[in-house]
Amino acid sequence: MSAGKEEDPVRLEPSAGKKVVSVIPKQRQELLKWNGWGYKDSSFQYVDDTLVFTGSRYPIGGSISLPYFKDYVEKYLNVNLKNKQRGNPLPPDYPDPVPCPEFLAKLRELGIDLSQRGEDRLIRCHGQTLHDIYTLRTGTFKRIPDVVLFPTSHDQVVQIVGCANECNVVVIPYGGGTSVSGASTCPEREDRPIAVLDTSQMNRMLWVDRENLVACFEAGIVGQDLEREVRALGFTTGHEPDSYEFSTLGGWVATRASGMKKNKYGNIEDIVVKVKMVTSKGVLEKNVFVPRISCGPDFDHIILGSEGSLGVITEVVIKLRPLPEVKKYGSLVFPDFGTGIRCLREVAKERLQPASIRLIDNEQFVFGQALKPQGGAFSGLASALQKSYITKVKGMALDKIAIATLVFEGTAADVKLHERKIFAIASKHGGFSAGSTNGEKGYILTFVIAYIRDLALEYNVVAESFETSVSWDRCETLCVNVKNRVRKECAKHNIHHYLISCRVTQSYDAGACVYFYFGFNYSDFADPVHVYETIEAHARNEILASGGSISHHHGVGKIRSRWYPQTVSRVGVGLYQAAKVELDPKNIFATGNFLPAKDDDAAQLLAKL
Repeated sequence: MSAGKEEDPVRLEPSAGKKVVSVIPKQRQELLKWNGWGYKDSSFQYVDDTLVFTGSRYPIGGSISLPYFKDYVEKYLNVNLKNKQRGNPLPPDYPDPVPCPEFLAKLRELGIDLSQRGEDRLIRCHGQTLHDIYTLRTGTFKRIPDVVLFPTSHDQVVQIVGCANECNVVVIPYGGGTSVSGASTCPEREDRPIAVLDTSQMNRMLWVDRENLVACFEAGIVGQDLEREVRALGFTTGHEPDSYEFSTLGGWVATRASGMKKNKYGNIEDIVVKVKMVTSKGVLEKNVFVPRISCGPDFDHIILGSEGSLGVITEVVIKLRPLPEVKKYGSLVFPDFGTGIRCLREVAKERLQPASIRLIDNEQFVFGQALKPQGGAFSGLASALQKSYITKVKGMALDKIAIATLVFEGTAADVKLHERKIFAIASKHGGFSAGSTNGEKGYILTFVIAYIRDLALEYNVVAESFETSVSWDRCETLCVNVKNRVRKECAKHNIHHYLISCRVTQSYDAGACVYFYFGFNYSDFADPVHVYETIEAHARNEILASGGSISHHHGVGKIRSRWYPQTVSRVGVGLYQAAKVELDPKNIFATGNFLPAKDDDAAQLLAKL
């Protein structure tokens, strides 16, 4: 396909080229929390001596009582749910913006929408790390952007980057604000004016090619909006990360994201056909639309995972797939976590992974039980009959079992065959089916778990997740080693009430992605986030020592930058720095990601080359 074919009627739909009416408004604070995760009307609340989840956006919502949570947090975290900490309102005063009159004048002359309102600047100074949210809640943030820009097209981004280069203004791209690596957090030591480039007004579906199953979108489109638009045409992208409701297409590319159904549809690098990125030197993109090309290094892979440090992603061509005929959920019970891992490994060896297959350890199973309504998720397992079946008939211990949730997609015949083959493998490993209802509720619960951290902070508990990828032969050992290391570090800090658990979330031929969840009662600490980050750093060292990676799909950002050099080698760091100098010689995209600043800021690091 050549650029000249973009007006071919086969590629146009009635909705093509029109701005998408997004679920997320331009003024994000109208709908979303400014100092936490998700929607304002959706949260865990302790009401009338029981926990409820407010709102009606999720199946667990509608003020359904969650009666088992109180006993759980009292036992494991020593939390009294009657002693809620008072929340902090939006601050009445904000840091004055660093002056950049020439830059602002140029933008106004070009007709680019901008804001210097304190509230708009504050909510775009951060992502979703524990550090970010705790800093906002305690009012201890040190650096916020000086202006927020709302470009409406690729051409306006080109103009903005040109002006920033002329005026020596830092540009930080901002999508959904869901980063958990510190990638979108404003560098505290940056003295130059910082302009956050909010891509939310760049969310058009530019064209669709039904014959070749590809479409072009602007990078600011939110995941749930993108999927709604293509589903209306009979397609799906299949890309469904946990942050799917709020994260953007450009953010997925910038972080090398992975979705829960990557087994069927691929990770973001498998879905992307072509990327357009505005750099300080001009626009970087391939000029062909073909399924594969052999013409030296693939420069799309410089853009993928660049985390805003090399330029602004403006347009992305992605693959589409027809909507599946059938979607079916399932669940499996295993005697223990190690057995579950071995089953998943065999499923992967036979190339039988369904759209999604995830395995939770016993600690997460118990936590999930605490979040169920009476008669809700996994209720069958909690009944006396099922307990008897598990312990007496199956010979399993309730304090050891592990649970896998599955999602199948395809034709009815293929799904039925696929399910039978996986259940046969599970049976060989001592596993048995726990039904589709439990699988569906367990899968959907993923979108609600992120709200737990906000509740925890209201009761002096800090909690966060971190992930890695690891080969199959080291997977179980890594999980054991990391959990043991966290327990040892908690003992050193005299932390007696904490949780550490893990799950396998994505599987590959050669290995898997593992998520860890860690939280503790911080009542005895003046700076709990520092303690948390210290323990997580030890856990990350243990991950690397056990053969894991610094990240599977969350990227590097600032919080993992200390491990970046040892991961890519000295030569790799030099190669990244060379790309940075070539594409951004003035360090306009001074995100501070990838390389630890130490005693130098990013500009000084580049100057040493």
